[in-house]
Amino acid sequence: MKTSAIKSAESPNDSPNDTVDSPHPSKITEHLVSVPLRNPTRPEPANHFFAVVPDVNTESLLCQASETLASLSVMATDLARELEGPRRHVILAIQQLSALGELLVNRALDNLEPPRGSSEGRPTANAE
Repeated sequence: MKTSAIKSAESPNDSPNDTVDSPHPSKITEHLVSVPLRNPTRPEPANHFFAVVPDVNTESLLCQASETLASLSVMATDLARELEGPRRHVILAIQQLSALGELLVNRALDNLEPPRGSSEGRPTANAE
């Protein structure tokens, strides 16, 4: 088996700061590290299938979130029926967290608009 030894050839242009042990990066390294990863003038590629429209009202967003969490809860419950042991416990914990999230979102919805039949927001008979 042949092995080849790599010999470092020093050129007259090499500076002492270009070594691996140097605490200061070279100018090339600084330039490569400082290059932004995204170009703000170019739009992102079309790999984002879902996006939220900027002018959607809060009530619609909360309704959608509630339905999404309810769906997650149902899927987790269905999956838990097929699992046993520690895996089942993990998926049931996920189901409980999604149910808790759904309760919180529904409460936020109630806080936005009181349930129908509530006296909040209605003028009273004594108001002049």
